[in-house]
Amino acid sequence: MHPSIELFNAEMESCNKVFPTAQLPPNCFVLMKPEYLEYESRLSLKISFPVKQEYLNPMKGMQGGFIAAAFDNVFGPLSYLAARTPCTTLDLHTNYIRPILEKDSLIVTARVVSRGQSTMHLSAEAVNGKGKLIATATTQMMIMK
Repeated sequence: MHPSIELFNAEMESCNKVFPTAQLPPNCFVLMKPEYLEYESRLSLKISFPVKQEYLNPMKGMQGGFIAAAFDNVFGPLSYLAARTPCTTLDLHTNYIRPILEKDSLIVTARVVSRGQSTMHLSAEAVNGKGKLIATATTQMMIMK
């Protein structure tokens, strides 16, 4: 485990006291079998998701909705930690570059681009296990106060 993941866990535990009724991590996150890779406090988060058979489209590539869900599953915790309070997704724009096949790993790195009083903008890239770009995404998150 990367040492920064210990920081991630500590910050998440601290934030969970703000919203104790939330189920963290949510089932939609756990379902995708994530592996935390790296975290830079309140700035970036990197998580790997296995490409499982049940995520495949008819062409045997990871279905676009699951790729978008992977982005959302990284944007969510990063925005929560960056704002130190729950956030909600206002939009999610995904650009698909190339397919990713079963038994590979989709590695998503998300970054906070800007943070204001009521919203924040995040961007992310997803690569395969060999580092080839699979997709990019951006999102606007509303900071819940």
